[in-house]
Formats: sequence, structure tokens, C-alpha cells
Amino acid sequence: MPVRSAWLINRTETQTGQSRADTRLAPLGTMSPTGALTSAAGVLPGSETGAHLMSGLYVFGESADMSLTVAPGRAVIQGQGAAGAYPVVLTDYTGLTLDDGNAANPRVDLVVLRVYDAEFDGGDRTEAVLEVVKGEASGTPVPPQTPPASLPLAQVTVPAGASVGTGGISWADAVYDLRVSTVGIGGILAESWGRDVPGGYPGQYRDVSTALERWDGTRWATYPRQIGGIAPQSALVAGEYPGQYRDEAGALQRWDGTVWRPAVPSTAWAYNNDGGYCSSTSWVEAVTDTKGPTITAPFTVPVSGAILVTVGFMGRTGVDGQWCRMGVNIRKDGALVLAADEVRSATVGSKAMTSVAMTFQVHGLVAGEEYTAVSAYVSSATSNTGWFDNRYIRVDPLV
Repeated sequence: MPVRSAWLINRTETQTGQSRADTRLAPLGTMSPTGALTSAAGVLPGSETGAHLMSGLYVFGESADMSLTVAPGRAVIQGQGAAGAYPVVLTDYTGLTLDDGNAANPRVDLVVLRVYDAEFDGGDRTEAVLEVVKGEASGTPVPPQTPPASLPLAQVTVPAGASVGTGGISWADAVYDLRVSTVGIGGILAESWGRDVPGGYPGQYRDVSTALERWDGTRWATYPRQIGGIAPQSALVAGEYPGQYRDEAGALQRWDGTVWRPAVPSTAWAYNNDGGYCSSTSWVEAVTDTKGPTITAPFTVPVSGAILVTVGFMGRTGVDGQWCRMGVNIRKDGALVLAADEVRSATVGSKAMTSVAMTFQVHGLVAGEEYTAVSAYVSSATSNTGWFDNRYIRVDPLV
């Protein structure tokens, strides 16, 4: 088998020990650490054209039988205890054959690159090899445990009854790539298909296809997620600290500790050009004889807790010398927070059709919370039927 390892056995100890070619081929050097005496195991990234992340040690099958192939490549395998890390190289395409499938249930086998070292594992072998670790057949099979001093390359699902005589394995669906990358200390780890491989030290970096991430001692954090940065769209479901910002479909949002709120709330606007009547002497939120619904304008309170409300309509009174008014009720979750009042209303006092508007400030609202401005109407007398048309509410944040 064309598997070679550097620093496994010296040639002075045995005729099958490390050769000069082994030393040239195996990935020597200070690899990325995971501890004081341990290194990050993985495949060295790269391909001949530079178009692919990792071409080395790729596991695949080409025909409907039980045989797979492992592509040439280089890797580092962390040994047991104080054994250190083994640089390993596979110099040729190498085939392995899986056992036939169980008659009743599927199983999952593991393809590994493994180092045996009698000096440390107590066995009688000292060599680097490719192996298939056979899984247990089950209705819901799981892969077997990875043996010590080995690097998992792929898991292969073996269907029940699979054999050369029954058509073997459908390789396009059977192989799940398990390779992860490793680089020298200070190097940027290549992306490993989203697998959550922890960092070895704070300040280590990795690439995740679209961004760089830094290991902060407990998690990988992208540059935009650092303190003061703006997280890109879809990067964060929940914020990591109150005051953090993110982009959401072009709108800036701020994390308040519980939910994302608009960082700069936009103007709320509600309008209805279908007229209606009101003859109630107490405030009501709807007019009669109209096809239009009650006007509601939902809004988010800015950090100042203050808003500017404008209410207006075109209308007239039913009786000379009387008046009719349109104001706004401010509600939160349906509860009345600020009731409509004559000093915060647009008023018409003539039977002649007139357009009127009123703008006023509201303070003391809870920043970041959702409220609703609801239209309200009142008449000076039940005998005075006021007409309200082209009604609108506008809410502007005061920042």
C-alpha cells in the first residue's frame, strides 16, 4: 500500500523505515496546534489547478460494486498521548473493498487513514495504512467510532443486501465526505464544508467560503460580528450583545437584548380616501357609511422615545356653528396608551368643505417597542353629523 509516514521508524532500526522520499513527500513542519503537545489533524488543502479546496485523500467509487478508491494526498494524524503528530502521504490512487451488506439492515462504514505505532499503542504493528472500519447493521445505522491515531476521510452507507451480485453500492449517494483541512501554525484554515471544528488558540483564523472567522477562545467569530461591526444579512439569528447591529434586506437593525429592532425607524403612514360620517360626542375609532377600514399606522419607537404625529382630513360639519374633529389614539398591544384629545386633533368648524391637519409630539414611549396610531373621531353634538374624507395619519420618529 503506497502509504508513507515520516518520523515513524528510522531506517537504522529497520530496512522498512523512513526513506529520503518519505521525508520529501510527507508534510513536515510545525502544524497548527491544538495543545501544548498536539497538532490539528487533517488533510492539506489544495489542488493542481487551485480550483478546488481539497483534492487530496478524496474517497469515491466509479462502478456499481463494493470497491472504493482513495485519491493521493497528504495529511497530518495526531497520535496517542505523547506520540506527537504523524505526517502521512498517500502517493497513488488506492482501492479498498467493503464487506457485503447485511441481509436485513443497512450499516455505515468509516474510511480512515490510520497510524499504528507499537512504541505507543502497545501493538505489534508500526505503519501507516488506509482502513475501513465496519459499522453495525441497524434499522437506523450510525457510523462507528473513529479509532485512535486515525483521520476519518469518509463514511459510506452500505445498503442491506448490497454485494457485487446485487449491483453493489450507488456511490453518488453513499459517500459522505468527512475530510477537514489543516495548515501550518499562523496559516488560515481552509473551509471544511461547514463542519464545526474548534480552533486551537485565540487569534487563529479560518475561511468559511464567504468570510474570515477568528477563534476567540470559545467560538469562531466573523469580522462583522466583532464589537462595533455590522453583521451581514442572515449571519445572525440572534444578537450577541445589546447594541449590536445587522443588515436585514437593506435595513439596519439593532439588537436590544431580546429582539432585533429597526435601528432608525421609518415613517409610518396610513390613508383612506373613502369618506364617512360621525355624530358621536365621545371619541370613536371608526366613521359610518364608509367602505374603508379604521385607519391604523403601526410604528416602532426610536431610541429617543419620541415621535411626531400628523393627522388630517378633508371634511365639513352638518350644522353651522358646530365642529367635528379627527384625532389619534396611541395603542400598544391593543391597550390605550395616549387617548385622542381636542388639543391634538384636526378640527373643521364649517359646512364648507375644508382640508385641515394637525401635528403634535408624543414623548415617553418605550424605545424599540411597536405601537399603533389609530384614527379617532368626535362631533360637537349628536345633531351634527360631521363628514370625514381623505383621512390620513403619519408618524415620524424623532431622533
